Amino acid sequence: MKKTSRGYTIFVVIVFFLFMLLHQTDKLMIGSMQTDVSRTFDLNDLQWGLINSGALVVATLLYPIWGYLYDRYARAKLLALASFVWGATTWLSSVVRTYPQFLATRASTGIDDSSYPGLYSLVADYFGPEVRGKVYGLLQLSQPIGYLLGMILALMIAPMIGGWRSVFYITGTLGIVIAVVIFFGVKEMPRGKAEPEFAGMEEYTQFRFNWQEVREIFKKRTMWFVFAQGFAGVFPWNVITFFFFGYLMRERGYDNTSVLLTMGPIVLILAAGYFVGGWLGDMFFKRTPKGRIIVSSAGVILGALFLFLALNTSVLDRTTFFVLMCLTALFMPFSSPNVIATIFDITPPEVRSTAQAVEYFVENSGAALAPTLAGALSLYFARTISPFSSLQYAILTICITTWVLCFVIYLGALFTIDKDVKHLRAQMAARAAQEQAK
Repeated sequence: MKKTSRGYTIFVVIVFFLFMLLHQTDKLMIGSMQTDVSRTFDLNDLQWGLINSGALVVATLLYPIWGYLYDRYARAKLLALASFVWGATTWLSSVVRTYPQFLATRASTGIDDSSYPGLYSLVADYFGPEVRGKVYGLLQLSQPIGYLLGMILALMIAPMIGGWRSVFYITGTLGIVIAVVIFFGVKEMPRGKAEPEFAGMEEYTQFRFNWQEVREIFKKRTMWFVFAQGFAGVFPWNVITFFFFGYLMRERGYDNTSVLLTMGPIVLILAAGYFVGGWLGDMFFKRTPKGRIIVSSAGVILGALFLFLALNTSVLDRTTFFVLMCLTALFMPFSSPNVIATIFDITPPEVRSTAQAVEYFVENSGAALAPTLAGALSLYFARTISPFSSLQYAILTICITTWVLCFVIYLGALFTIDKDVKHLRAQMAARAAQEQAK
């Protein structure tokens, strides 16, 4: 088995970063287009929420299928396929002319949104557990940076090149280009290659997908806490992604320039939060298996606190609002790289894509309803409290409730993580001993 060169490993990380960056740009810029798209199709908040929920529902239904395929077949080739699907479905969204058609084509973009378990699983075979949090945090920088790039494309570039449809042409084309690069440039990595127990082993029996190990996933108590926090934890992200621009413009009086100047620095701090969270998770994990859970717990409770304070500041006090939102953005992403690393800390290499896909399935089962729920709550609060603060109440109700719930769930995981981590390390050690005995 040939040793992977450092230069090629860096190349793969760069390719995956670009894939995630451009994919997240395409996926998330729709939030910045709320005003323009709603004007095109004459939409209310509920109809807008349905557009975003559609893609989430499709992604949710396909997560188990993608996870199974990634654990059975070459992950790099499947990632290339996902990238091609992303480009093709985005092109379709740019050419339709009615709301039902747009609703359907945007839903179809969810097909490739469930492709990440294979990417993260492949990365886990390039990097050992002691650095995975940092690598995942680095890759996840692409999400907020993509969000920022999406804002620039939607708010500044789109008006210059013919509107939101023209931007979809650009991102769709880039998806197809990235598909070609992944197909011809990224090699498959043997499953389990980066596990510390197999360090220095040039040859070993390849790990193969089997249903017994899939069943073992559900016997690990930590996974049940991961599933539970996933169900609740993605609600805030989807609500903020798809409604925060509308909130800034409608209820805080921001124009396009003000939104970009405010959200630009916030999103950059959010990007830093992914890496900081992953770095802290790795650092604490070296001291205790509870380390990643501790960092995740701190992130959700501090994020909830600062978001509550930010949205309750006066609309005239933009400076305080900005500072509090920057603090919110720093802590919000702490969980993300640590949850992924935790899944791989307790599951064997041959079923990691499936394990993460199941976790994403549980996440999106609830989160797919988040945009629609936020739109419905906004209409309710507009009738019962005030039409000038309905989005504020909807965002706060969903975000604070679910983040506090996540904190409680993480407390439970602190009591189970040690046993599950030790079990995997013992399992890997036993397999390595068997290989050495051959």
